[in-house]
Amino acid sequence: MPRLLSGLQPSGQLHLGNYSGAIKQFLTLQDQGYESYVFVASYHALTSVRDPQALRANIRQVVIDYLAFGLDPAKTNIYLQHDVPAVTELAWLLGCVCPKSQMDKAVSYKDKVAKGIPASIGLYTYPVLQAADILAVEPDVVPVGEDQRQNVEIARDLAQRFNHAYGSEDNPVFKVPQVMIQPGTAVLPGLDGQKMSKSYGNTLDPFLPEKKLRKTIMKIVSDSTPVEAAKNPDTDTTFALFSALAGADDPRTLELAEKYRATDIGFGYGHAKQALFELMLEHFGPARARREELMKDPGYVEGVLRDGAEAANQAMTDVTARARAAVGL
Repeated sequence: MPRLLSGLQPSGQLHLGNYSGAIKQFLTLQDQGYESYVFVASYHALTSVRDPQALRANIRQVVIDYLAFGLDPAKTNIYLQHDVPAVTELAWLLGCVCPKSQMDKAVSYKDKVAKGIPASIGLYTYPVLQAADILAVEPDVVPVGEDQRQNVEIARDLAQRFNHAYGSEDNPVFKVPQVMIQPGTAVLPGLDGQKMSKSYGNTLDPFLPEKKLRKTIMKIVSDSTPVEAAKNPDTDTTFALFSALAGADDPRTLELAEKYRATDIGFGYGHAKQALFELMLEHFGPARARREELMKDPGYVEGVLRDGAEAANQAMTDVTARARAAVGL
């Protein structure tokens, strides 16, 4: 049975970009028979979250949202990063074979610092800890959004460096996983047209109350093309979000594109935003209902996390022992 590993940060509410770029893949692959490990990256969140109470609340909410979106604990091991201490030990071992120049090239660090996140050592070495997260459970594939491709490639490179230093071709210490990007998935734009990211505060939360969800969608930035003029769907943020959620080849997407290009029906960006609002209510209706029920059952959520941590710790036992022995510990 092939194994996958992935995870998301609890640095704020999960958003449409998380769903489109990552969670949709998790759902598809768990139903295709993958042995799935999906974690909440609580250590990673410390690079940007300074409020302990907020972090605890965010961690719990991400778990609830994983379950609401459809991750099945019978098929997917859901756990918290700080419940699997092996990852921090492996991060140190990997850091000792990681050249500084590799971290200098990390795009995510440069992007986050440019947006005002403090330039801490934790943020700088973030990809090394992410490599440990990945390599610790020996996955075959790592499904992520396009914006995380470089970090998975760094994990692959560090595994190969470590194997070259301490292992052999016939007896590697770490399995080198494959990155898996969902076909046709691009980095989603946020409300302002830039990359959708919790770090930038421009996200779209599928679980917002209806009135607030509609109000948020209506804030999506658009150009000043008048209602009666033709519009280019390929350059519009609202259309990009609609297409990502419905599918580029979905009849609803194709029909919406035709309305953008028409000049005789009085179709404006407000109409497109209303269409996106209705699509989100329809698409996430079951998830929104499940979330309400999960919020009332903390015992169930805690049980899911206990079981997930137990499975993850067990999966990490062999690789941690191999890495320790390889370096002489």
